[in-house]
Amino acid sequence: QVQLVESGGGLVQPGGSLRLSCVASRSIFSINAMGWYRQAPGKERELVARIGRGGSTDYDDSVKGRFTISRDNAKNTVYLQMSSLKAEDTAVYYCNTFPTVRVYWGQGTQVTVSS
Repeated sequence: QVQLVESGGGLVQPGGSLRLSCVASRSIFSINAMGWYRQAPGKERELVARIGRGGSTDYDDSVKGRFTISRDNAKNTVYLQMSSLKAEDTAVYYCNTFPTVRVYWGQGTQVTVSS
């Protein structure tokens, strides 16, 4: 039974940076592609970035060039490095497989970009 725990969120000024971490209770990254998702107030949850089983990455146009997804299989951890943050990046950020598995959704971590 897989549990995913996100951390690293917080309050940051526009233009600032944060690094989010997602730790899995057991190794799944060799089997599944992984993604970071976010849900802003009043908005649907959306895919932000994904990393494939072979390490290839894809990004939503809204974050391309600013966010970087990576993983460390030995630590069962996937990361999202965020830079040049904007107010519209404010959301709860979640990790999950890609495609998602419903029961894998965790608590997420809040990212607030505000001056």
